[in-house]
Amino acid sequence: MKKANANLMKEINLNNVRKTMKRVETATKPQLASLTKLSVVTVNSLVKELCELGELFEDDIVPSNGGRPALTYRYNYNFSLALVVYLKEKQGEELISATVVNLENDLLTKEEYTMPVFDRQRFYEIIEHYIGLYPSIKVIGIGIPGQAVNGEITVSSHRELTGFRMIEEIESQFGLPVMVENDVNAAISGYSMKEDLEGDQCVLGMYFPMKYPPGLAIYLDGRIVKGKNGMSGEIKFLPIGLDWNQEMTTEKFVQAVCKIIHTVNAVLAPDKIVIYQYRMEADAWSQAWEAYRLQHPMPSYPEVVLKQTFQEDFEAGMRWLTLQELEPTLDLTVDRNPRN
Repeated sequence: MKKANANLMKEINLNNVRKTMKRVETATKPQLASLTKLSVVTVNSLVKELCELGELFEDDIVPSNGGRPALTYRYNYNFSLALVVYLKEKQGEELISATVVNLENDLLTKEEYTMPVFDRQRFYEIIEHYIGLYPSIKVIGIGIPGQAVNGEITVSSHRELTGFRMIEEIESQFGLPVMVENDVNAAISGYSMKEDLEGDQCVLGMYFPMKYPPGLAIYLDGRIVKGKNGMSGEIKFLPIGLDWNQEMTTEKFVQAVCKIIHTVNAVLAPDKIVIYQYRMEADAWSQAWEAYRLQHPMPSYPEVVLKQTFQEDFEAGMRWLTLQELEPTLDLTVDRNPRN
């Protein structure tokens, strides 16, 4: 048990040094000891280990206050990389965007691929290409227009994705952890991260693509609320008598959005609703929403923001969420039968 406790303490200290170096980028051992509240002896040992792993490397020698010059160490943000892949529809074709980012969220490469319909084999070839180019990739994040339940995509506006056990298949083929996230969840995560929202705010994201049914995401207390089997936000199932696969007039669309906002506001009373859409202008929306509010009074009203930055927020959210998977965690496994 003593050995297990010692190993756990070492791992805690190692993560402390690791996170501190990621934050400050460069530091001497005495500076690290001061920042982490660890002894210089402990820091010496941990820095040596991180250098051997390649997570830190020696940098410049800087003058000390009257003493021996000190060696600085620099954090290697390319030690672990993330492959982030987004799937979306563009002008009737499938668009796959592949991005490689480092631990500082710096973009190392980005390419886009189009195909008439989603091709699983081609999708795997794209992933294999980037893993071959960047051996330091340690996680794969995939943003999809749908929702996975127990590893299987059960709801998606793209028929070719339905029934695809994406996480299981990709982890088995490439031996890397895979994180799959719904596109609207990722977009509102990206928006909230960029806006640096207060932790207790409730923000909803609604996405109305031109060709497919809408989706909604709930961002509350700094995280996405997913509901049972991740099915919160499936607003296409609201009983408002609309077929989202059919063409509709702008007036009909605006009235549908007002009814959806009315419904979710009555249940959740959000601080803000971000609407991603391309069918109505801001002035027309403001007039329609004001008229609707006069006819349907509610105890509180959200701030409603129209955006045309879905892809930008989607990508930012997926990069951030995928990089979270590379944050160090503690291994709390304890040897039940210690020999020492």
